[in-house]
Amino acid sequence: MRTVQMILDDQLIELIDKAAKSLKTNRSAFTRAALRDALKRLHVGSLEQKHRQGYGAHPVNKKEFSVWEEEQDWGDK
Repeated sequence: MRTVQMILDDQLIELIDKAAKSLKTNRSAFTRAALRDALKRLHVGSLEQKHRQGYGAHPVNKKEFSVWEEEQDWGDK
């Protein structure tokens, strides 16, 4: 691990410290987890955007999934 210096406002530090204390962890561990979560959200958002672009460029054909209709089992028979 590396030590990095960050500039954060006092109110944010207080909130981080309170949250870390309630989770029985420390400021560094809490911040690492928060940054990992933020990076994961960015990655998922990027994948969702690519998915939307793909379906925008190549919309689903109405018959694309009809081949599976007879395979469905709704449990009512």
